[in-house]
Amino acid sequence: MNREYLQSTQDINFKFYQNERDFVVDEIPLAGFLGRGNYLILHVSKVELTTWDMIAIFAEFLAIPAEKIGYAGLKDKHATTSQYLSVETKYENLLKKFQHKQIKILSTIRHSHSIRMGDLAGNRFSINLHEVDNIDAGKIEKIARKIAKTGLPNYFGYQRFGRDADSINQANEMIKGELFVEDAKLKNFLISIYQSYHFNEWLRERVLLSKEQASSEFILLSGDVYQLSDKKLTIPNLVPNKDFPMKGAVVTGLLCGRDTIRAKGAAREIEVKYDDEFLQEKGQRREALIYPSDIDCKYIRKETMLNLSFTLPKGSYATVFLESIAGRNYSAKDVKMKEKKRK
Repeated sequence: MNREYLQSTQDINFKFYQNERDFVVDEIPLAGFLGRGNYLILHVSKVELTTWDMIAIFAEFLAIPAEKIGYAGLKDKHATTSQYLSVETKYENLLKKFQHKQIKILSTIRHSHSIRMGDLAGNRFSINLHEVDNIDAGKIEKIARKIAKTGLPNYFGYQRFGRDADSINQANEMIKGELFVEDAKLKNFLISIYQSYHFNEWLRERVLLSKEQASSEFILLSGDVYQLSDKKLTIPNLVPNKDFPMKGAVVTGLLCGRDTIRAKGAAREIEVKYDDEFLQEKGQRREALIYPSDIDCKYIRKETMLNLSFTLPKGSYATVFLESIAGRNYSAKDVKMKEKKRK
């Protein structure tokens, strides 16, 4: 399950590690909070905890079901991350007593409603790249800025599929009826894995097609489904070559399932290979390309380290951006902690 990229890199070598010092993620909320209302918004940071772990800790402290705590998205475990949670305001005084060595409440503010899944604009990343000389530091910045202009293939990262990608096999067995899964959450998770895997394989073929045509940009086909700036989906009569580079229309790939638009023509000839029209769960479209923004590079010569900061839209993976720069695929084994955790 290799991920192919549009850029042709020139022997750029670096290492990065998912730990609390070298991998920092900050959630960007969808909109500002009102400062009044029946819900308390917590801006929290966590270290070496999944979002689910953190929610469970807050739920136990407040003596409430985890479902009563709102959140917008899931954040990496092996990192320092900040995100927003919501609870009812009646817990405000109790939360003033909250203490945990891996969680810190940075600030609180009131709001009119709870946070819902997906209520975020994106995420800001700050990642240290190690064993980088000054020449490669310049190359990395140049390639990163080029990707920001031409677009990054919006693969699901290796994290989506588990340490050994065994969840893909389980998902396939379940879909074929060879594995019975009773737990509803596990079933939904495996279906999402199934959809994500087929999206990645479709995207890989489209990237390879682009490279075969000696293009460092994504080749568009007749019948492609585009997402407009207002999130509506459309299949234009003509390939929108003018709109596409201006990001006014973004080509999408299929997350197979019911009740979603399918591509047509030449685009459908490829898409159909990765479709499952019998899948009963709801399908979606996902942007084939995303555009990293606000790129900032700081090179520390003494440490042969480059700090790369950038912003990605929600649902996309920083490790995919790093893979595109490096021209190689990573796995969980490649980015395990380098040193002892910082005290």
